[in-house]
Amino acid sequence: MSTTSNFGFGTQIRKSPYFDATVRWGARDFSVYNHMYIPRDFGNPEQNFWNLVNDAILCDVAVERQVEITGSDAAKFVQMLTPRNLSNMQVGQCKYVLITNAAGGILNDPILLRLAENHFWISLADSDVLFWAQGVAVNSGLDVQINEPDVSPLQLQGPKSGLIMQELFGDEILSLKYYWLRELDLDGIPLVVSRTGWSSELGYEIYLRDGSKGDELWEKIMAAGQAHGLKPGHTSSIRRIEGAMLSYHADADINTNPYEVGLGRLVDLEMDADFVGKDALKKIHQTGVSRQLVGIEFDGAPLTGPNTTFWQIRAGDQIVGKVTSAVYSPRLLKNIALAMVSTSHTDIGTALVIDTKADIRNAVVCEKPFFDPKKKLASSWAVNT
Repeated sequence: MSTTSNFGFGTQIRKSPYFDATVRWGARDFSVYNHMYIPRDFGNPEQNFWNLVNDAILCDVAVERQVEITGSDAAKFVQMLTPRNLSNMQVGQCKYVLITNAAGGILNDPILLRLAENHFWISLADSDVLFWAQGVAVNSGLDVQINEPDVSPLQLQGPKSGLIMQELFGDEILSLKYYWLRELDLDGIPLVVSRTGWSSELGYEIYLRDGSKGDELWEKIMAAGQAHGLKPGHTSSIRRIEGAMLSYHADADINTNPYEVGLGRLVDLEMDADFVGKDALKKIHQTGVSRQLVGIEFDGAPLTGPNTTFWQIRAGDQIVGKVTSAVYSPRLLKNIALAMVSTSHTDIGTALVIDTKADIRNAVVCEKPFFDPKKKLASSWAVNT
């Protein structure tokens, strides 16, 4: 059994309600995300990948802090924060959205959940949107209350996740549609469950609404999943890069706009509603962008882990971009990466050179996502048996 004696944790960084459970179940290393510890190592990352794509893994993602927005003007205020048109968003629905600043820069790419007509959660990537939202609200003149609730999500992801949810909640849970949510109770534990996740696989996010029950919830899920090969795990860099899912601070940041990362579909410049960054994004849309996020494949020995720095990309003697996220895919048997590259070098088949600092690799621009480009696995109704 693992202990925390060698981790050197302090009180200035928060622990999740599942922290002790993850240590018991073999968490070996942690990093910090949204001012909270997140397990990053349960052993071999490649085995974690295969556990995810073949069976199921349970991940502590309580670091996805919620910004709760309520009040009579909550819906109007939430629309101010994002360029995505929310006019057709129904109660019980989830949306992938961008939050932009006045310059059109991306501050976060969260999942938005609508629990009631004027009750929203913003389930965050790694940045302080709570402070941003409270600041935007100060002079808005709108009736909104903004806070961080006692809500801590887990991710249950993989092809067997539906079977495990069936064990926990019965057959009715299988009718939960992709990007929809339900408020549920599991033996007295209050939850919100959504068909979402950061894996590109069939999966669910289970939002605990009482942090004191974190240990109990973790153990109940692991027990229900035992017969289906469920393993404790961590979000898989391999799978999310295969799926071309953005990692904030790596593939996008405050100096990146939606068009550069191929998310112009999440920007509605024609809607009547105003939002922060609308004027700037209109100008960017008119003038175009000078760089874009692309997929690349590159040669050489398999990477032993993800890149920890941005690698320079060249075309001849010209620096044309940087690798943002790179990994070796044991399924595709190749090194793959997301890269921010000058628009003059983004055509499929363009030859490039990567300087990894350890060596030089030959690369080529390719289609992304690298696997299951239509997201059929994540959105599928099928439950593997």
